[in-house]
Amino acid sequence: MDALSIRKATEADLPDLLRLYGQPDFNNGRVTTLDAARATLARMATYPDFAAYCAEFDGAIVGSFSLMIIDNLAHWGMASALVENVVVASGHQGEGIGRAMIRAAFRLAEEKGAYKVALSSNVRSTRAHEFYESLGFEKYGFSFRLEPVPGRKPSPLVGEGWVGGAPPPAEAPTGTSRPASAPVPPSPTLPHKGGEGSPESPIDGRAS
Repeated sequence: MDALSIRKATEADLPDLLRLYGQPDFNNGRVTTLDAARATLARMATYPDFAAYCAEFDGAIVGSFSLMIIDNLAHWGMASALVENVVVASGHQGEGIGRAMIRAAFRLAEEKGAYKVALSSNVRSTRAHEFYESLGFEKYGFSFRLEPVPGRKPSPLVGEGWVGGAPPPAEAPTGTSRPASAPVPPSPTLPHKGGEGSPESPIDGRAS
């Protein structure tokens, strides 16, 4: 699509973005309010490399994605890139807009020196998986999530008074005792792929 332009979103674009996010095939139609979106966009502007982008065609917003470049102390200090919220207007799907947006995101990440571009997709979205694979993406691991629930008692992972390290031990049942500490078994040594002595990947290492 020669007339398609991709640029950073501004506050004036938010009503159009919220209409895209409100499509039933995107996040089940759940969408935030315009005031909350304004506040979020303002916070995003304080990040060094985090922005929402618009795909515009013939004066209309027909797609969007968000891109974050994440600084990294590992991998020789090379940044990584995360693509989120890829959405195309329902009346323009199948016209190459999504492909153009992902390619633009990849170019932006490449310009920032990112060593990889990652994204996630719902396990049931098989059409999206095929689309991303057609662009050269490959499945390389599992994605996990833990969602906080308002009003629920904090889990042991985020309980009060625990900042990093091992989580606090659970209370022992009444009438029982517990040793002050217990030995921790050594972690097993993971074999190299390719046999003993094979080198680690120059990008992914042993624990990517």
